[in-house]
Amino acid sequence: MRFFCDSMTQKRKKSGGGRVSKVKRSNQVRNKLAKQGKSKSVRNKRKNFSKPVSQHQPQIHHEEEEEESDHGEGMLEMVEKDDLQFLQSAVLNRSYSLLKNIRITEKSKPRSTKKKSKNKEVIEDQYEQSLPELHSGKFMKPLLPIKTKHGLVKREIETDVKEEPLSNKVTSKEKEEKESEEESEDDDMEIELEEKKEEDLSSLSTVELIARREEVLNKRKFMIGVLSSGLLENPQEKIKNFKYLLEMMDEKNPEVQLTVKKLATVSILEVFKDILPGYQLKHFESDGVKLKKDTLILQGYEKTLLTNYKLYLQKLERMLNIIVRKKGSTYIPQKQEVKLAEVAMKCLCELMVSNSYFNFWKNIVQLVVPFLNHRLFPIRETCAKAVKDVFRSDKRGEITLEIVRKINLLVKKKSYSVHEEVLEVLLSLRLKEVNLDREKEDEMKQKKFMNHKQKLLYLSKRERKKSKKLEQLEKELLETKAEESKQSKMKNLTETTKFLFTIYFRILKTAPHSKVLSLTLEGLAKFAHCINIEFYHDLVSVLDGLMLGNEEEGCTLGHREQLHCVQTVFTILSGPGLAINIDPLRFYSHLYKNLLYIGAGKSHQDLPVVLSCLDTVLIRRKKKVSLQRQLAFTKRVGILSLQVLHNGALACLKIIKSMLQINKAVDVLLDPESSIGGGTYFPELDEPEYCNASNSSLWEILFLVNHYHPTVRKYAKHLLQGAPAVGEGALPAELSKMSPEELFHDLDPTQMNFKPPVPLPKQQSTSSRPSKTMILKTINAQKKCEGKLKDVMQDVEISSIDFYGHIFQKRKIAIKKEKT
Repeated sequence: MRFFCDSMTQKRKKSGGGRVSKVKRSNQVRNKLAKQGKSKSVRNKRKNFSKPVSQHQPQIHHEEEEEESDHGEGMLEMVEKDDLQFLQSAVLNRSYSLLKNIRITEKSKPRSTKKKSKNKEVIEDQYEQSLPELHSGKFMKPLLPIKTKHGLVKREIETDVKEEPLSNKVTSKEKEEKESEEESEDDDMEIELEEKKEEDLSSLSTVELIARREEVLNKRKFMIGVLSSGLLENPQEKIKNFKYLLEMMDEKNPEVQLTVKKLATVSILEVFKDILPGYQLKHFESDGVKLKKDTLILQGYEKTLLTNYKLYLQKLERMLNIIVRKKGSTYIPQKQEVKLAEVAMKCLCELMVSNSYFNFWKNIVQLVVPFLNHRLFPIRETCAKAVKDVFRSDKRGEITLEIVRKINLLVKKKSYSVHEEVLEVLLSLRLKEVNLDREKEDEMKQKKFMNHKQKLLYLSKRERKKSKKLEQLEKELLETKAEESKQSKMKNLTETTKFLFTIYFRILKTAPHSKVLSLTLEGLAKFAHCINIEFYHDLVSVLDGLMLGNEEEGCTLGHREQLHCVQTVFTILSGPGLAINIDPLRFYSHLYKNLLYIGAGKSHQDLPVVLSCLDTVLIRRKKKVSLQRQLAFTKRVGILSLQVLHNGALACLKIIKSMLQINKAVDVLLDPESSIGGGTYFPELDEPEYCNASNSSLWEILFLVNHYHPTVRKYAKHLLQGAPAVGEGALPAELSKMSPEELFHDLDPTQMNFKPPVPLPKQQSTSSRPSKTMILKTINAQKKCEGKLKDVMQDVEISSIDFYGHIFQKRKIAIKKEKT
């Protein structure tokens, strides 16, 4: 441009005369025509200035300085002062639609040169639609919702003032953010979670606050759903979505903070459960090694997946650390923090169950196990359930071993003052095939092999090569037969059993009066078949000392604990401890004594332990039980059948039937005549050998014939007829094959269901109902009978049980006479 201006000045100097420019000349002509009122022709001529230059001539663009025209000043002089002030105020306020396009400031938008054609009909329609609202002057205002059975019911009311919705109160910055979000493509999902400035919400009503919260929450839900579904559809391409989901776990908006954190945490959990493999991912740094493009992409995906998984676990750990009590800290967590911690614990436990052997599984175990001893019951319950599920589903035994090792350290650290859930989970271990005695045999074989290996050192090179080849072949054979995995599994189970009995024996030795002793004894009773024979003598003596107790110190065990001790001892003696010379006489008396303490109340839950003990003592060890003990236990089980519910009564009748089938001499209890003149039965005696049970009878079965449950009545009649296998009085095949434990659990009334269903009683007519006089007569007759019975009991020095036995004998004789 400068070059162009310099050339023009040089030309003017050479010409010598002052030459007027074309622009100035045109302005002068235009001003004259404007004064004369002939400016139309000038306008038409002005169009010629904008004609395009011919293609042959070069186009030269330069800035032309136009002089200000004077035709506007004449117009201003013609307008009056009042009208001029009115126009100036209208322009400033932009009161007219035509004046809105006038540029007042430099920042305003430039005026468009082209006029946009507008459809007048559309504008008129819009104006007509807005007319009813203007004329009516009534608008709808939202009110507080009402809570009903079906949920929240929204209400509205007519008002004269129209309130702007929340969506119209959005600032210009928020509008720009919305526009940028709409323009972003779905494939890229470039979502930016920016921290918004705090707004003043004090002016908003309660309804507006609720609506605002719902709007924000729906946006977050939609975002979480889109991100999660994208990850599930194509994890490799949408792996960046984890970043935004993890950011939502740190939501800072107080309106939706708790809900969004929960939703984000659970959504990430479901995504990980779906896309994580069942094996560990190992990342190798391949420096200087050329790899395929697909391999590099896969390695990058796995690395990113592991980093996001690690970040997720760290955030869960941060949520849980809030409810962990620290020394010297008086901080009490809020309810929201406790709820978040419960959600975090559930997520960790589900990851431990579903992905037991994925990366960081040891870290998860180390984090979860201490919460078995937490003060909050929901946390303990969640952990215990997850650990039990892991024990049941574990096929390799590695995670089971790690959990038991951590429990051992926890019990030792807390000095055995732990919650019951810590030891309760150990009862779910699967240790049926473990035999610690076999391990010693393997150790002896290993020693012999080592001696043999030392001999190989003196062999020649050819013989050494041959032995190495043989070892390699044996290893390959084991791999083909899957023997190597079995050996590693058995090794893990053996180590688990060692830690388990370390926990139990340490509690018996150092804390015999702790609250976890009952679970310790129950665990010993369940896993007694896995104990080494070397510990049998010491264990039996310790259990006997616990059962006797020191009454001065008040250290006696409860009935359930004593039953577990008996079960442990007889499990040992009926299994690998058959060759041990131990007299279990005192344990017979302990079991016989505790049978009377089981009833239909709180102690009814101890009946399964009693049934397993009786099965071990009377049926499995039938050859080592004397006849007097068999008779005494059969009679005591008959008494027990009257103290329990119908499912317990059926289990007791099943044991009586088994005793009748094992030893025919037990039939004496069904014959009342054989007990006459043989002595007196002492039911209160604790020694089954000397209670003289042969001189009693099973009169309890007569009461069970009139039981409220039809199956119990059928079973009692079956026993009275001698328990026939076929014919009249025989039981159905399904009922006769069931064990006592199966009968107890199958007919359990805790679910408020009777099996079979009890029929409804028949409606009695008013004529068949007894009158008041008949009721009074029966009451008087009962009182007279009771008085006579007392007189007879005073004259004859016999026990009440023998008295009922005497009545039972007379009834038997009467039935025989009727038959003849």
